[in-house]
Amino acid sequence: MENGGNSVNYESKETSTMTIKGILSLLIQSTVENKNKRVISLGLGDPTLFSCFQTTSVSEEAVADTLLSHNFHGYAPTAGLPQTRQAIAEYLSRDLPYKLSSHDVFITCGCTQAIDVSVAILARGGANILLPRPGFPIYELYAAFRQVEVRHYDLLLEKGWEVDLDSVKALADHNTVALVIINPGNPCGNVYSYNHLEKIAETAKQIGTIVIADEVYGHLAFGSNPFVPMGVFGVIVPVITLGSLSKRWIVPGWRLGWFVTTDPSGTFKNPKVVERIRKYFDLLGGPATFIQAAVPRILNQTEESFFKKTIDDLRLNSDICFKEIEEIPCMFCPHKPEGSMTMIVKLNLLLLEDISDDIDFCFKLAKEESVIILPGTTVGLKDWLRVTFAADPSALVEGLKRVKVFCQRHAKNG
Repeated sequence: MENGGNSVNYESKETSTMTIKGILSLLIQSTVENKNKRVISLGLGDPTLFSCFQTTSVSEEAVADTLLSHNFHGYAPTAGLPQTRQAIAEYLSRDLPYKLSSHDVFITCGCTQAIDVSVAILARGGANILLPRPGFPIYELYAAFRQVEVRHYDLLLEKGWEVDLDSVKALADHNTVALVIINPGNPCGNVYSYNHLEKIAETAKQIGTIVIADEVYGHLAFGSNPFVPMGVFGVIVPVITLGSLSKRWIVPGWRLGWFVTTDPSGTFKNPKVVERIRKYFDLLGGPATFIQAAVPRILNQTEESFFKKTIDDLRLNSDICFKEIEEIPCMFCPHKPEGSMTMIVKLNLLLLEDISDDIDFCFKLAKEESVIILPGTTVGLKDWLRVTFAADPSALVEGLKRVKVFCQRHAKNG
């Protein structure tokens, strides 16, 4: 497709070995040549890089107290501390029409390890998994490592990045082991409605597979659609819910995540399935025991005002980001973000001189302006850009002003 307008140019399988952190590391190296400007990173989903995003004091005190108690220096059970599993079960049950138990919950080193577990326990000869495009590339890497075939279904730009359910049906067969959804969306910043999630569940049931619901950005919704966990529809189709403290509590470095079977019909209660999950967790090392021990207090004592401030800040920043991008002729955001911390932006190369594609754009931008933005190719959309808006407003404005100057410098004449 051409690079103008709203066209979507989906990237090929050749990019499946590319990681977000890997390409961001290379981009940061490109900024070394420009020592006159401070580096502004709008590429990595780590809000702790900026002063306006800080975790709550309850979280810090809970971790300090468990560490200093001298009670949590030893190994935790491989599935996680019982009190931690119970606290997460109760936390997630608040938004579900049924109650989870501690046996449904397994503690992981962040959501990244939960993704690995979800792919690993489903892997078998000839298996395939349905992944969103655009999406989060780590799924492809884990699938390749487990020799699970990846099949991409498209997210529909014209419908606010909803799942193309017809595409899902066309791709699925008897070897399809899971349909992955990411809600709130990374990289698109979309939030699925209750009705759309219900249709996803019904489609998964129709094709005879389960749903893996990546909800690492759970509750970070600030648009017209409230966050609805996929587990609400667990009675329709079995759901594996993945999440973490990382984004909502602004502690990505604590590496505290969860893998949860949100499945009131009991599909995952099959003894063979339970044993497979348990044995796989026996191979893993979980998060630090003292951080696990702090989780019950963190989940139960965090004030709503903390969550509200985070949501207000993200809403403000998404407004700033959307407005600044509107003033850059070669960039276009088709949908204002309604959740998560990222947005996806179309790059019109027809208006630029000596820029060959989105990767070239990002490396030259890093070198000339010390601004880091993620190439869309990394998340499956060639000649698009992913912008992270979890930043100080002043850094957002300065960074995007530099992007505008860069685009003017490389604009075609006439």
